[in-house]
Amino acid sequence: MTNQLLYYERAVPVSAQRHQDWSLTARTDYEFAGRSNSVPLAAAEFAAAAVDYAIVFTGSDQAVQPVVILGLKRDENLYLDEKYKWNASYIPAYVRRYPFVFSKSEDGGKFTLCIDEEYAGWNQEGPGKPLFDSKGEGTDFLNIMFRFVTNYQRQFDATLAFCRKLKELDLLKPMTARFNLPSGEKAQLTGFMAIDRDKLKALPGDTLAELSKTGALELMYVHLQSMGNFAAMLARVAGDEGGSDSWGEEGDNAPKKPLH
Repeated sequence: MTNQLLYYERAVPVSAQRHQDWSLTARTDYEFAGRSNSVPLAAAEFAAAAVDYAIVFTGSDQAVQPVVILGLKRDENLYLDEKYKWNASYIPAYVRRYPFVFSKSEDGGKFTLCIDEEYAGWNQEGPGKPLFDSKGEGTDFLNIMFRFVTNYQRQFDATLAFCRKLKELDLLKPMTARFNLPSGEKAQLTGFMAIDRDKLKALPGDTLAELSKTGALELMYVHLQSMGNFAAMLARVAGDEGGSDSWGEEGDNAPKKPLH
């Protein structure tokens, strides 16, 4: 499963004592997001993300979560240009919340707002948006980010419930994306899952009605529709529209590139 602390090098609880003079300068690039070829996605983001990305699922028999595929190599993000600008109409909320994140207590009952102190956008010289005012009170900016991260955590928890339903109904199957490298070599991207259309269509009518009522059925079809974005993404590697062969169930013997 994609680590919930992807991108974060040193997440530390926010406090006036430690971060009184800390300010965040305006983001000019997303270089930090070039370290991974996938990023977690909340179910509430499916419709917006499906315009640009292939939405798939990763994880194990115990738990799965949706992610968007950003590249073919472990440390590759094809949606960043040479100046690290994000080249897509929608940027996932996981990326936009960085460098803020919640940490969870061992019993899961308490969340603490943290920041990645290693993010290059921090400074203690004044420029940017401060975390605390001169009295040590949280600024409007800090409060806005607290609400954003709180909402993200709520959406993440709801997404896990959606994924548990997929597992309960046994709708996920391992998939492979097959493509041609510019050198002419054939390769595969593995390590992800997608919904089995045949199993979905075979569900009983009352189950489909329940899924439709909760909105889960719509999410499933948005995910399936998004798989068409594989071709556009893989074409970025080949430099033309012929970069992608196909995607389907795990199979042949072409060299494999795991998603993680």
